[in-house]
Amino acid sequence: MSASVFNVNFDCGDAYRLAEFWSRVVGHPMDEADRPGDSTARVMMPGGLHLFFAEVPERKPGGVGKTAKNPVHLCLQPDGRRDDEVARYVALGANLLDDRRKPDGSGWVVFADPEGNEFCVLRSAEERAAMEG
Repeated sequence: MSASVFNVNFDCGDAYRLAEFWSRVVGHPMDEADRPGDSTARVMMPGGLHLFFAEVPERKPGGVGKTAKNPVHLCLQPDGRRDDEVARYVALGANLLDDRRKPDGSGWVVFADPEGNEFCVLRSAEERAAMEG
């Protein structure tokens, strides 16, 4: 037997707002039934995987908030140039936490989304192949 990943869950304070951010990052739509004020929201990824956002009390204003590094974060491989994606994520409102790019083109960049969930952007497959070839 085996299992498939159905969704990746983000605990958050504002499900709709965070789903909007991630929808723009990954370039895929939110579930058309989602509305501002809903306690959950989804971004519909190709192949059936969903990014699922669920409001939890500790992430709401006045809650405890984030106190440690996330135990899980997404590593994104862009279709185009990594440096272009870095600029795009900043323009979308991501917070650059750590720039680990190296002069030879390797490395990655660590971000936090608007609610502090960490993610990173790697080199594209084309950039990786160019370095290895």
